[in-house]
Amino acid sequence: LRIPTVAEAEAELDAARRAGGRFVGIGEADYPLLLKAMDNPPPLLAVKGEGAVFRLPAVAVVGARNASLAGVKMARMLAADLGRDGYAIVSGLARGIDTAAHQGSLSTGTIGVLAGGLDMPYPPENAALCIEIAERGGAVVSEMPFGWQPRAQDFPRRNRLVAGMALGLVVVEAAQRSGSLISARLAGEMGRLVFAVPGSPLDPRAAGSNGLLKDGATLVTEAADVSSAIAPLAGARVSRIAPLAEPPDLSAMPPPREDDRAGVLEALGPTPVAVDEVIRHTGLGAAQVSMVLLELDLAGRLERHAGGNVSLVS
Repeated sequence: LRIPTVAEAEAELDAARRAGGRFVGIGEADYPLLLKAMDNPPPLLAVKGEGAVFRLPAVAVVGARNASLAGVKMARMLAADLGRDGYAIVSGLARGIDTAAHQGSLSTGTIGVLAGGLDMPYPPENAALCIEIAERGGAVVSEMPFGWQPRAQDFPRRNRLVAGMALGLVVVEAAQRSGSLISARLAGEMGRLVFAVPGSPLDPRAAGSNGLLKDGATLVTEAADVSSAIAPLAGARVSRIAPLAEPPDLSAMPPPREDDRAGVLEALGPTPVAVDEVIRHTGLGAAQVSMVLLELDLAGRLERHAGGNVSLVS
């Protein structure tokens, strides 16, 4: 990894403006709160839409692309009911279950996560859905650069963000080797709750979700099964990683001074420390420290840990 040149950075900013989007840094108010607690969160997200949706407690709803009619109906119903309960719905904008989940929660707030650039929706037929999500109070996000065509290896990265943004993840339908099972595994590793909708043992599209239930996932037949389990966590988890009272606006900051960089580097080492400790140790402002950390992150010299702690790459 390397720090981009000024020309490259300006080209990305121009591309964002042309697409009607913007960049949100990890130190800014609109950065999704739960992502900050994830190991190695993306330092920048390309965002199109409203940042307010990121401040809602979120539930991910994912599943098969070649979903059954019953599965599509269930995903749409769950998303609509959870939205009315006050949850944002996160999904990956894929065909089938993902699309149904976004459609069911358009009026209450949904977050679509792309595997490619913000200007490269996949599948292409969901380009109109991306526009509608952004126009109706939701948001479409990507950690990839503009113009990036999604490759097979980019979808697990997308799944990681889907799982990381949510307090819990619901699998509606999934075959035995479905990418949705990757999302469920990632959610479990992050300490998120994992739910699954049961399906017919005769339908291969339900083999993976039924397997999750055998492994201990919570069975879901209605939205109340999800909201009753997540409600106690919705306030507690977000409060532990609440943003600063006055989040720094990184876009308006000048480049860090060399002595600022030196001070932050002196405060860091191979042992993870809280960003607040770095701020106290250096005496710098939160925005200045965030900018130096962002530079280190982009250069591949910084590692982010659970709870928002940081360390130098050893």
